[in-house]
Amino acid sequence: MNNVFLQLGSNMGNRIELLSKAEEKIHNDVGRIIKKSKIYESTPWKVDGQSNYLNQVIKIDTELDPLNLLRKILLIENDLGRKRLEKWGERLIDIDILFYNDSILETPNLCIPHKHLHERNFVLIPFNDIDAEWIHPKINKSISQLLTDCSDNSNVYEFEI
Repeated sequence: MNNVFLQLGSNMGNRIELLSKAEEKIHNDVGRIIKKSKIYESTPWKVDGQSNYLNQVIKIDTELDPLNLLRKILLIENDLGRKRLEKWGERLIDIDILFYNDSILETPNLCIPHKHLHERNFVLIPFNDIDAEWIHPKINKSISQLLTDCSDNSNVYEFEI
């Protein structure tokens, strides 16, 4: 089994329902959900004029290799109505692969670890909920250390359901 961390995000439609449906599809089509963070609300990262996001980090076990994992995730996003119109645009659902074991993979279509995760409080705060001691294999720091070092000043709050 492979340990994978995914970040789920939504800032359109019924955000809670979309996160829940994404989790269900991940469980059914990708792998068993081992842990999940609380849900956090955050302002959009490096863009203006968008609604706030709900974000969550989950840990799964999967037998899929990284490229097949990406294919399944893209299918889930498509099934849930995601349209890719602009980089960092609003979205019904976003599912990012943060880590795949301690692998480092850099292709034109997939970078693992996710290349911006250490710059984003909306990823680090929920990740810290479920595995503060996970070590980033390229930076060689724990998630808690990355969170302490992060210069992101965007607002991230625990979401009340």
